[in-house]
Amino acid sequence: MKIDNELPVGGEPPLPPDHSLPSYREPTPETHRKFSRETEAELALKNTIFAPGIPVLLIAFFLVTIAAVSLVQFASEIRATHSIWHIPTFATFNEPFSRFREPQPHHFLDLWRRLPRADELKSAQKTLELDSVVAQWLLPRAQSILTEELSAGNEQVYLGRHDWLFYRADVDYVIGQPFLDPFWMRRRTFGAGVQPNAATAIVQFRDQLARRGIDLLVMPVPVKPSIDGEMLALDDDSKRVIENASFQQFKNQLKKQNVRTFDPASSLIQRKTEMGGAPLYLKADTHWRPDTMEFVAQQLASNLKLSSSSRPASFEVDEKSITALGDIARMLKLPAMLASRYEQNVRIHEITVGRSIWRPNKDADLLFLGDSFANIFSLEALGWGESAGLIEHLSAALGGRPIDCIVRNSDGAFATREILNRELARGRDRLAGKKLVIWEFAARELAFGNWKLLDLKLGHPSLSHFFVPPPGQKVFVTGTVESISPVPLPGSVPYADHIMAMHLVDLNGEPLQCLVYLWSMRDNKWTPAARLRPGDKVSMQLQTWSDVSAQLEKINRSEVDDPATQLEEPCWGELVERAALSAP
Repeated sequence: MKIDNELPVGGEPPLPPDHSLPSYREPTPETHRKFSRETEAELALKNTIFAPGIPVLLIAFFLVTIAAVSLVQFASEIRATHSIWHIPTFATFNEPFSRFREPQPHHFLDLWRRLPRADELKSAQKTLELDSVVAQWLLPRAQSILTEELSAGNEQVYLGRHDWLFYRADVDYVIGQPFLDPFWMRRRTFGAGVQPNAATAIVQFRDQLARRGIDLLVMPVPVKPSIDGEMLALDDDSKRVIENASFQQFKNQLKKQNVRTFDPASSLIQRKTEMGGAPLYLKADTHWRPDTMEFVAQQLASNLKLSSSSRPASFEVDEKSITALGDIARMLKLPAMLASRYEQNVRIHEITVGRSIWRPNKDADLLFLGDSFANIFSLEALGWGESAGLIEHLSAALGGRPIDCIVRNSDGAFATREILNRELARGRDRLAGKKLVIWEFAARELAFGNWKLLDLKLGHPSLSHFFVPPPGQKVFVTGTVESISPVPLPGSVPYADHIMAMHLVDLNGEPLQCLVYLWSMRDNKWTPAARLRPGDKVSMQLQTWSDVSAQLEKINRSEVDDPATQLEEPCWGELVERAALSAP
C-alpha cells in the first residue's frame, strides 16, 4: 500500500471522509491570526450586544465614579482651608498657567512661551497624586491586598522569600541587559541623555587627581541580589556572586587603565560561606547588615596599606541595639500594622571620639566619596543609628586616622563628584593636602547612573551679591521664590528625607537675593516648602549653611538648575509663612 504523505498546495491536510464532523479547519501557525489585536478588539466591540439601558447605566456609573473622587477631594480641602479660593488643588492647577497672568503678549511667540512646559505639568500631576485623599486612603489598603493575598510588590519592590524585600533597580541591574552592550549604551545616551560609560568618567577622575599627586581607589559595592539572591530566587546557591554580565568586562577595563579597584564581593561570599550561608544584607532594606559593613571596612583598611597617621584620634566603641523599618518596606506604603512585620533588630557599634560622635576632618589627607552604603549607619535620619557607618569604622580600622568625606544617599555616579567640583569652582580647594581619594558607589549605578564628565577646576573666590547671614546668627526675611529644585515624590525613592534648594529674590523688598537649602521631605512626607512654586511670597528664618552643614550635609539634596546660582554661598532656611494665594 502506498501512503501519500504529500499535502495539497497551501500546506493544509484534507478533510476526513466523515462529513458529520463540523466543517472547520484548524489554521496553520502562519495564518492563525488574520487581524491585528486592534482590529479584533474593534470587531468585538462592534458586535457586542447590550441589553436595553445597560450602556446608559455603565456610562452613568463611570461618570459618577470620576466625579466622586473630585468631590471628595474638594470637600476635604474646603474643610481644611475654610476657603474656596485657597484650596491646594486650585494652586496646583494655577501654577503651570501662571505666566498667562503677565501683561498681554506683543507677539505670537510670547503667547507660545507662556504655555506650560512638560516638566511643569508632570510636577502638577505628581502633586495631585500625592494630595489625593482617595489615593491616600485606598493605596495602603490596595497594597496590603497585593502583598498579603497575591504576594505582589509594586513598581519599586519585589517580594522575596521569608518576608525579604528587594529594590527593583537592584534586581534589574543584576538580571538586566549588560550595561556595556553597545546598543544599550546608545539607547541611554540618546534616550535618557546621559553619559553611560562609567570607565570613561572614572579614568578622567583618576587623571584629574593624578595631576595633583592624588591617588584614586574605586570601590563598587555589590547590591543585595548579588550576595543574597537566594532569598529572591528559587535557586538556593548562596556560594557565588550574581553580577551583571558586563561587570567583569568593566573591571578589566579599569585594570587595563591601571585604575586601582577594591571589589568586596568575593570576600563577602567567602564570609557568607564561612557563616553557613547566613544573609549579609538587611531583609527589608537595600543595604548591608552592620556586621557586614564592619567586615568590609576591615578589608578595605588592609587593602589600603597606609602608613600610620601623625595625628590619630583616640576613639571608643559603644554597642547599641537598633530596631528599624527598611527603606524598601517604606516604599511598599503598607498600613503601619502590616509594615511592622518587616522591622528588623540589629546591633551597631558606634564610634565616638572624646565621648562625641565621630566627625569628618577637612584637613585629613584621605577623602572618602560615598553614597548610602557609607551613610546607612552613620546618618540618624536613615533610621539605623549614627556614627557607626563605613567611614567611621574605616577610621577606627586605620587606628583612628582622620578622614574627610563627601557623602550623598543616591546618584553615586556623579553626586559626590559634583559637590567636590562645585566647591573647587567656588575657590575652596577641598583637595588641598589630600593623598588618596576613595570613591564608593553602589554597583547598580554602572547600569543606571549618569557618569557625566566634570571639569574639576579650581576657581577663584569672587565677590558675591547673594545675601548670607553672619555665622551664628539667624535672620528673618521675606522674599519671592525665583526658582526651586526638583523634589522627589514620597515613596518613589529609597530615602525618607530630602533637602531642596531655592533661589529667593526681593529680600525684604530690596534688590537682594539668596540661595537657600530647606527641608522638602521628612519621614516620607512632603513639607510645606515642597509645594512652593516660583512667584510665591514667603517668610523665612535664615542662617548660614556652615552652621548646620556638619549635621545636614549627608542628607540627599537637589540643586537649582542655574549653574551660576549653584556656586553661590548657600543659607539654611526654615519656612515661617507662605503667603496666601489671592482670589481671582
